[in-house]
Amino acid sequence: MSNRSLGGNWRNYYDSLELFSPAAYSSLPGLPFPGAAGHYPSRDEVVRYLEGYADFFRLPILQGIRVANVGQEGEGFRITAANGQSFCARAVVVASGAFSRPYVPDIPGLKNFSGTQLHSAHYRNAEAFSGQRIVVVGAANSAVQIAYDLSKVATVTLATREAIRFAPQRILGADFHTWLKWTGLEKTKWLNDQSTPVLDDGTYRKALRSGRFNQAAMFSEVTSTGVIWAEGQHETVDSLIFATGYRPNLPFLQGLPVMDEQGRVAQRDGRAVHVPGLYFVGLPKQRNFASATLRGVGPDAEQILRYLLKRVRKLEAAPTLVTQN
Repeated sequence: MSNRSLGGNWRNYYDSLELFSPAAYSSLPGLPFPGAAGHYPSRDEVVRYLEGYADFFRLPILQGIRVANVGQEGEGFRITAANGQSFCARAVVVASGAFSRPYVPDIPGLKNFSGTQLHSAHYRNAEAFSGQRIVVVGAANSAVQIAYDLSKVATVTLATREAIRFAPQRILGADFHTWLKWTGLEKTKWLNDQSTPVLDDGTYRKALRSGRFNQAAMFSEVTSTGVIWAEGQHETVDSLIFATGYRPNLPFLQGLPVMDEQGRVAQRDGRAVHVPGLYFVGLPKQRNFASATLRGVGPDAEQILRYLLKRVRKLEAAPTLVTQN
């Protein structure tokens, strides 16, 4: 993927998005996120922070270049761009993120649905859905946030395969992420960065209990005009919105043995298992639950840096192993 503006996919998220981690836990290395430590940044604040981060460190970023292929060449790599440009490297770090290939489950009849269907990646705001009957699919933070946003102008049901798990955003005055740090759970894979419990100050749970939007077991089938619920009844629906996560988006690595039999990236703590010199930053559960978040990529990058530098120094000592045409 490529983006012509700094901020990547953050620019494309829905208008009302707020991080579920406060500013104190939303920084990249070397530059604190601006504002009060307990403030929960918005989408636009994250974009401005990333722009400022690149300016502050004068990072040599080439924008608008779509990588078409990464292939091995000797002891190094050749990176080919869609515009014909070519680069040689002793090592490659793939940091394209975990949120650029939306996943929609294969549901019987979905292709025949005549209403609006979209993934949360393409949802912006509730304006276009006023007065509609909408089903939002998903049980994590984005699903609940979008259902709440839509409930201001539409009739909304949250369709889930399991119960929504709420967790208080603050416990005894301290943020959820502070407790994860104090208990050491932030260093584990117990939680999933794409399906953590819905962090809530009480707003969403109250809205659900009061009927502002409701929850139902996942429907079994889609018709041209609606859905068939688990109990068998049909309901007419105007729009289906899927907050159902993402899958790895690595077509430029298709010539390399990077995926396992389950379709997951074969990596260990950010190092490709079968491709020496290839590293990753930002994969879900790469090292722990925070790996695909702003707060997690810094420690993960530090983890792979020593291996990357060791490799580069080794190849620099034998420069004939890497050729450049």
